[in-house]
Amino acid sequence: MKPKAYYTRMQDYSDVNKVRCDALKIEKFIMETSKGKVQYNKSGNGKTNVVLINGGSGPIEGWFKILPAISESSSVFSYNRFGVTGSDKPKEPQDGETIVENLREALTIVGIEPPLLLVGHSLGGLYANLFARLYPKEVSGIVFLESSHPKDLSLNEYQGKAVKAFNKVLTVFDSLYPHKPFNEVNFVKKTVNQIHQIDTFPEIPLYVITGGKENRMMPEVVRIKRLENQTELLSLSKKSKHIVAEKSGHFPQLTEPKVVIDAIIECVKQIQNNNHNQ
Repeated sequence: MKPKAYYTRMQDYSDVNKVRCDALKIEKFIMETSKGKVQYNKSGNGKTNVVLINGGSGPIEGWFKILPAISESSSVFSYNRFGVTGSDKPKEPQDGETIVENLREALTIVGIEPPLLLVGHSLGGLYANLFARLYPKEVSGIVFLESSHPKDLSLNEYQGKAVKAFNKVLTVFDSLYPHKPFNEVNFVKKTVNQIHQIDTFPEIPLYVITGGKENRMMPEVVRIKRLENQTELLSLSKKSKHIVAEKSGHFPQLTEPKVVIDAIIECVKQIQNNNHNQ
């Protein structure tokens, strides 16, 4: 059966200065997987296969400013993980290994074959990190976009009592809904442990994009430690490069899309040069 296509409008992205894109239309499809229905977009016909991995609970629309440009020279796959907008609610714990396997199944169904260039935003960066460790031969490059680092878990200890109390209330509230306990945010620690269990990481082109704009809500000690963690991601590969999006916070793909587009295109060229020299 041919996938069902339909369109959506992104009314408001409140996390980034309430970016409005009422005119935006992204074609989306529904695929049937062994775990349920998954909503996705597939664009472009280039030789390099690029996979965009959203941040925690982030929708496909978060890529709208970079998707057209990247699709001009690559085949690009983006999707909503279980529990996000048009995809089914999760029926099992959404830890990193589960999410990686669900993604691999989805890619197989739509015909996106390895090697893959993974672009992971925020929490999606942990999944890209784990994917590359589990299946190093299937990953040709990675762009960590304001990515979470395994050590970022320790930053929680710097939160104020009010924030910790609020998070505890949210946890109790989530338990009232059958699918909420399976949400990926409840399994970040398990995902980090899965990353730590695999020491090896492939020697591939690796780009780290960090937002350089000061966040007044973030304590200085947290900002410094998080920047250290971002820099540490560079040590995963000798073919790494750090890019600071000076005018951006946590969403450079929305506030400075050209920075992100240029980094992905540069990574694609590096991958192609590596293939040519082999």
